[in-house]
Amino acid sequence: MKNLDERTITQAVIERNSTSSNERLVDIMHSLVKHLHSFAREVHLTEEEWEMGIKFLTEVGQICSPTRQEFILLSDTLGLSTLVIAQNHKKPLGCTEATVFGPFHVQNAPQLELGSNISEGVNGTPWFVSGNIQGIDGEPIPNAVIEVWQADDDGYYDVQKENLNAYQGRAVLKADAQGHYYFQTIVPEAYPIPHDGPVGKMLEALNRHPWRPAHLHFMITAPNYERLVTHVFKEDGEYLDSDAVFGVRSSLIAKWDHHEEGLDPNGNFQYSPFYTLNFDFVLNKQKVN
Repeated sequence: MKNLDERTITQAVIERNSTSSNERLVDIMHSLVKHLHSFAREVHLTEEEWEMGIKFLTEVGQICSPTRQEFILLSDTLGLSTLVIAQNHKKPLGCTEATVFGPFHVQNAPQLELGSNISEGVNGTPWFVSGNIQGIDGEPIPNAVIEVWQADDDGYYDVQKENLNAYQGRAVLKADAQGHYYFQTIVPEAYPIPHDGPVGKMLEALNRHPWRPAHLHFMITAPNYERLVTHVFKEDGEYLDSDAVFGVRSSLIAKWDHHEEGLDPNGNFQYSPFYTLNFDFVLNKQKVN
């Protein structure tokens, strides 16, 4: 094809992409090209702006590492992650809502016994977390695998700390035969997403803050049930209405109960204040094809 111009280039690219035998890929690329070209036409994108966009995406890729996923941050802060989750995880009323995965999950987190302290050796206010894993009909889900991860009381995840030789504030646990789970950790605080890179510069240019409200990450899996990736947020926490990654759901906000010194749920005496959280998760049954 020769002599292409702004009116004919879109169809030319679509036709060129139509020879693949992967029908889903062709559909996605057709739509991507149409919307991308429409965007450029709508804003009348200049060459300088195009170059800035290329530079921005290049910097996003360059700052990525095994412990930092800037593209997930970009997706999160543009609301794309929430959109994809919402349209792919429509559940019956009563199921626990899903939310963003976030950039700080890691593979091969330590497998710990139920009741363990997943933040052993980390300074912070003790927090005792418990609840049940059940299905939509109220049935307990025995031996569900529960992966949990969190920031510390300074707002940092373990993977953000240099020279740390072991994981902290994350673990893989298994619910008991009745679907009950419980563990000890520390109370996490609100924190800013990494904003020393291109996504942070984008937020600053848009006059947006980088903060996330205090929360605890969960990923729960069990045979015959859909995987659940979600958070539990602190009631009355800061930034619930302006989460930088649009991850808050009202149903995921819970009361983190404060206690003065005394016996904790494990029967041990705590000589300083501590918190407890009881939160039940309801999984959706896996669809049978």
